[in-house]
Amino acid sequence: MESPSPPSPFRDLLLRLSTGIAESLATVPYTPHQSSNVSVKAFLEPLLVPTATVRDFALACALISSSTAVDSSGILSWIPSNLSSLATSSFSDLSRAYLGNRDLAVPPEKRLVLELMPEVLPFLKERIKESSIDVSDETDEFSAATARVPVGFAILAAFQFRWFVTQVDYPHLGKLCGLVIPCALTAVDHWSPVVKGQGMISLMHVGKNVDAAQLGGYVDVILDACCQNTASDDEIWHHVVEASVVLVTLTQRSNPRSPWFERMLNEMLSHLERQPRNKERRIAWLKSADSLFNGVGIMLLAHFRRIFPLFFQWMHADDNETIILVLKCTYVILRLTWIRNSPFVAKLVDKLALVYKEAALRTAREEIRANICQILILLQESKGLYFNAAWDKHRSDPDLTTLDFSLSGRSNTNTVPSEDCPQQGLVPVQ
Repeated sequence: MESPSPPSPFRDLLLRLSTGIAESLATVPYTPHQSSNVSVKAFLEPLLVPTATVRDFALACALISSSTAVDSSGILSWIPSNLSSLATSSFSDLSRAYLGNRDLAVPPEKRLVLELMPEVLPFLKERIKESSIDVSDETDEFSAATARVPVGFAILAAFQFRWFVTQVDYPHLGKLCGLVIPCALTAVDHWSPVVKGQGMISLMHVGKNVDAAQLGGYVDVILDACCQNTASDDEIWHHVVEASVVLVTLTQRSNPRSPWFERMLNEMLSHLERQPRNKERRIAWLKSADSLFNGVGIMLLAHFRRIFPLFFQWMHADDNETIILVLKCTYVILRLTWIRNSPFVAKLVDKLALVYKEAALRTAREEIRANICQILILLQESKGLYFNAAWDKHRSDPDLTTLDFSLSGRSNTNTVPSEDCPQQGLVPVQ
């Protein structure tokens, strides 16, 4: 497909907008990033000349606008916010002026990007693929890949691809899965963490904006790509985790026994077991884990022997965020499984009692204790006498008097709830 053939007034607007961006770009100081093997400014300039096409202009706007995204590579960090805002508003202005197929169901600011995607995405897919590694060629290594085409071009294409994809949402994105997913898979299969990261962000956006049926035959390939990338670099781990959870819950939500749930949870737990003290990784996982737990449901029982040892360790972490997230996830797991007759009940009660006392020295003392109280109430309601037997050893602890009073008061409707346990139902503390 060729770029849209615009009428004269549209062409005049295109020229005026591209000239404005080019002039602003020319004033920006630029020194190529030390790790970059391409000049981004030199890459952009030809896309904004008077003879440039609508596609060129769109690709330039996509890259400049991407500078507002989190960029661990630093390749776009030199672009100032005012230039990024100019590129974003200029593309929106051009899109509003473009009538396209006059589909009134499509917002004016989306029409041009939807019109361009069938042409742009295959082009960007090839740019990303140029520096990828051919797994079928035993002699093909990183150096050979970058010798063919500098990886910087793949990084730029990945940013452009992610920008185009994230401009489209439900219900329009589902119709483009046949274009978007092959390009996204090419990105997540690339050896560059930056390219992988942009591919994962794109897949995550797809998972949030399409119906499961629209993924068609790509489901297994997508989930396999997520599993394959679980052991990725720290800088993109949170993208991999969030995308994986979004996609597996979207596609497998009606089947808690799905082998994809089993494989994904095992892959993530294995990686966390290797680096249990990595704060960024555990927090990223804990933030997304509740959706995964809800998808797996009662089948979580089979994973207790791996989940709870990690949780018990993280309950004593140095940071409040980890502790609070672990407690919230623990509540979700108990609510889904009622913990059955697990041997972890007694140890969990002991751990919670200890963490409750340790919280006295933490700034988030009240929130930590409120979450612990919620968990113990749920255990009390689900385990009955078994819980009472586990809690008996802590009843005489003077540091747990207030907590014990809250739990004992559950059977007395005239008892006023403790301030440490403000919510006495089955709703987790928010």
